[in-house]
Amino acid sequence: MKVQILDCENNVSGELELSDSVFGVVPRKDILSRVILWQLAKRRSGNHSVKSKSEVSRTTRKFVKQKGSGGARHGSKKAPQFRGGAISFGPVVRDHGYKLQKKVRRLGLRMALSAKAKEGNLVIVSSLSSDHRLKTKEMIARFDGIGSALFVDTARDCNVVDALSNVVGYDFVPQIGANVYDIIRKNKLVISVDAVKELEGRLI
Repeated sequence: MKVQILDCENNVSGELELSDSVFGVVPRKDILSRVILWQLAKRRSGNHSVKSKSEVSRTTRKFVKQKGSGGARHGSKKAPQFRGGAISFGPVVRDHGYKLQKKVRRLGLRMALSAKAKEGNLVIVSSLSSDHRLKTKEMIARFDGIGSALFVDTARDCNVVDALSNVVGYDFVPQIGANVYDIIRKNKLVISVDAVKELEGRLI
């Protein structure tokens, strides 16, 4: 599959042959969903918790006679049925992440890239890096009208990142950090030629 390469002035500067094994895979919603849910589960902090009976600070003195009170028999105010007592089966600090096969993760990334290519939302640029400090208005002028977009390059260029950070809907990730969730949730995928070659090198 051939796509056009745009230069810094949005003029066509050439063509690039994309690998069908990376950008020509038929997308499957079930695979994409599995990978996205795996990513979001790993992002959860899991620091929600409540106090168990051993953690509640209340007296353990027996506050009612064992028999003869006409009520139930109790030995501690820490019990869950009392105000200020413990919580039964409440959430505890834990890791929500789980394992997903490497081949499924790689397949999901290939399908996400293929989906953008199939939809016509894949933009290949000659380069995203810059030797001078870019202005936000320069990036807006260059990519005007594309809506929300994810920018992918071989490395994190501070000049590019600083210029993109002020634009709502624009995000930047290095090639090694490209992931299914960020690709799918953006309207366009803007990727440099060098990043394409590196992605193909590790996904083929």
